[in-house]
Amino acid sequence: MLLATSGWTAGRQLRARPDALSASLAAWRAGSVAGRPLPAPGTAPGRVERFFGSLTDAQATGLARRYPLTVGNLNGAPPALRYRANRIALADAVRAERARARSGGLTVDGQRASRRLVHRLESLRRPGRQVLAFDPTGSGRVAEVFGDVATARRVSIVVPGVDTDLLTFERTRQPRRAPVGMARALYAAERAAGPATRTAVIAWADYTSPAGLGIDAATGARAADGARRLLATLDGLPRRSGATVALFCHSYGSVVCGVAADRLPRRVTDIAVAGSPGMRAEHARDLGTSARIWAMRDSGDWIADVPHLDLAGLGHGADPVSADFDARVLSADGAVGHAGYFEPGTTSLANFAEVGVGAVSSVRCGGGDACTAGLT
Repeated sequence: MLLATSGWTAGRQLRARPDALSASLAAWRAGSVAGRPLPAPGTAPGRVERFFGSLTDAQATGLARRYPLTVGNLNGAPPALRYRANRIALADAVRAERARARSGGLTVDGQRASRRLVHRLESLRRPGRQVLAFDPTGSGRVAEVFGDVATARRVSIVVPGVDTDLLTFERTRQPRRAPVGMARALYAAERAAGPATRTAVIAWADYTSPAGLGIDAATGARAADGARRLLATLDGLPRRSGATVALFCHSYGSVVCGVAADRLPRRVTDIAVAGSPGMRAEHARDLGTSARIWAMRDSGDWIADVPHLDLAGLGHGADPVSADFDARVLSADGAVGHAGYFEPGTTSLANFAEVGVGAVSSVRCGGGDACTAGLT
C-alpha cells in the first residue's frame, strides 16, 4: 500500500480561495442571450454544442466575456471559445491573486507561494496556449490542448498522478515530468510517428489529485471523482471529427483510468499505463472496456516495490505489467525512474506515440511479451 511503503506525507495543502467558479455558475444560471435562457450546468455536451451553434460569433464571445469560468469549463462549447474564455479567467485570477498578496494577510511563505502562482497563471495565458479547462478553486485544476482538437482524427489524453495542481502543471526544470511537458513531448513524437495523421494531445489535470503518497493515494476516492471528470471531458470532445481517443495514464492517473474504464465511450480505443500502482482490477478483462490495455514500467521505477493488492479498500489491485493481469506489456527502455516515461529518445515515449497514432503493430514489446499478437 502506498501509505505504508512510501514514507512520504502530503506536502501540498489546499489553499483557501474563494470559489470563483461557483459564483460564475450562479450568474450563468440567471443569465440569458437574446432573450433565451442559457443551458443549465450539467446539460449534455451535445445540447450545449447545438446551443452555441445557434449563436452568432458576437453572442458567443459576449458569453465568454461575461461568464469566462463557466464557458471555459463547459463541455460541448467550441474549443476555441473555451480557450478565449479561459484567457479571460486567467487574467481575472492573476488580478485576484495580486490583490490577495497586497492585503497584508500572508506570511513570508505565503507571499512566496503567491508569487509562484501568479507566475504560473501568467504562463498559462501566454499567446498560443490553448487552455481547455481552468478552475482556480483550492489547489486548482487545468487542462491544455496541443494541436487542433476540433479537427484531429486521433486525440491523446495524458492523465497524471499525485501532486498535480496549478503549480505543478508545468515545470521549468525537468519539464517532461509534469503534465505540460509530457503532453508536448507526446505531441511531437506522434507527429514524427504519423506525419499524415491529424493528432491532438491534451494535458489533463482537471481533477483533484492526491497530495503526496498518503491515504488519499492509497485509496480510490480521488480516482472516483477523477474518473467522473475524465468521462465528462471525453463526452465533451468535438464530435464532428469522429476522432478516436487513447488515454496515457501515469502513476495514480492509471487508477483514475481504471475506475473510468467500464464507462468509457467506444471511441476510446487504447489505455496505456506507466508506473502504475494498479487499476483497481485483478485482470485486464475485469476493467470492462473494449479498449486495448497497454502497460509499461521502467526497471528503476520505485512503484515496483509497492504491494499490488486491494485490502479493505487500501491499494489498487494487481500489477498491470504482471503476466496474470494480461495487459499488452510495452518496452520502457530509456525511461529513467518513475517520472521519466515521456523523455524524447526513449522507447517508452516512442511506444506511446505509436499507440497514439494507431500504429499499434509497430510498438516494441517488453520482456519478450508478444504484445502485438492479433494486431494488424
